Amino acid sequence: MLIRYGTDGNGKLIKKAVVYTKSEHLISLTNIDPDALQIINRLRDAGYTAYIVGGAVRDLIVGNKPKDFDIVTDATPSRIKRIFRNSRIIGRRFRLVHVVFGAKIFEVSTFRSIAEGSVGNEFGSIEEDVQRRDFTMNALYYDPLQEQVIDYVGGMRDIKKHILRPVIAMDRIFVEDPVRMLRAIKYSATTHAKMPHSLRHKIRTSAGLLSQVSPSRLTEELLKIINSPFAYEIVSEALDTDLYIYLQPSATGLIYEDKEFEKNYMISMKALGELNRTEPDARLGKKLLYLIRDFTLTLTDWEKEVQGKVSFTELYGKTWAECRNFVLPMNPVRKELEFAVKSMLISLGVKSHSKMKTKSAKQKNN
Repeated sequence: MLIRYGTDGNGKLIKKAVVYTKSEHLISLTNIDPDALQIINRLRDAGYTAYIVGGAVRDLIVGNKPKDFDIVTDATPSRIKRIFRNSRIIGRRFRLVHVVFGAKIFEVSTFRSIAEGSVGNEFGSIEEDVQRRDFTMNALYYDPLQEQVIDYVGGMRDIKKHILRPVIAMDRIFVEDPVRMLRAIKYSATTHAKMPHSLRHKIRTSAGLLSQVSPSRLTEELLKIINSPFAYEIVSEALDTDLYIYLQPSATGLIYEDKEFEKNYMISMKALGELNRTEPDARLGKKLLYLIRDFTLTLTDWEKEVQGKVSFTELYGKTWAECRNFVLPMNPVRKELEFAVKSMLISLGVKSHSKMKTKSAKQKNN
């Protein structure tokens, strides 16, 4: 273990960060996307500092496979853009760069300042940038060239102790960005990190702040849950902390009213998590089916519907409209929700018109 020193406002030498070597953090370069390494090498060759940061470092340390490799640097977006032709600058307020390698997109951001709190748009230093990170386990910087993890806030210690601890002051962290509450329960569920009582209490008392968040951001966060192998654990945490009502108000209402619905809904969440483990690339519609399955069963007496003369088209239209309202404020891609609803109806024995036509054609041919 090494120590990184700096100076305070009076020029006095002080400890700034702990630096962990390969034998301590145990991250293998073979687990890092080679294109991410290429981006860092090119930034370094151009005279800039660059690190892998955030969730990727956390996942590498705990042994999970990172989904994304975010990179942070002291180069400004315009300079990053000049280095990488395969890139584009995004963001209206705080600009960052997406570097594209085929189907892969790497987010490259500039160190951020704390001059305007944890949500300002000014560029800063690495010492300021770390104070903008939400939780200590996400505030680690990995240098793949030196194979060192740089820790300013005790994140490595908290990962090893399985503790979720905020970097930003408790009175500001959720006020400045309510979505951090959703991230907290996600990190707790996926890393088995315990939330201190004070943090859990703060989330419960701040849950209402999610009502200020746009449907598009809530959709983005809910889709992350739907695609997670830990869907059951995350939903359980969201219910316990009073957050799920802002993600899925209709489902939460039914859960509160009906113990049987709650039991079946959570069984569906377990099945969804298992699907994500065994078939992570399954289409979204197949995963949305688990979100609407138990609600759809409450809509009518399906045995009678199957025996009746109501057309598939009519049943589908009514069921789709009900399910569309049920998943609000989430706004999934229409064709994926359509796939989920049609799959549900077919599983209930309601035959689609296209299937009946195919069967009829086969009978004629015979």
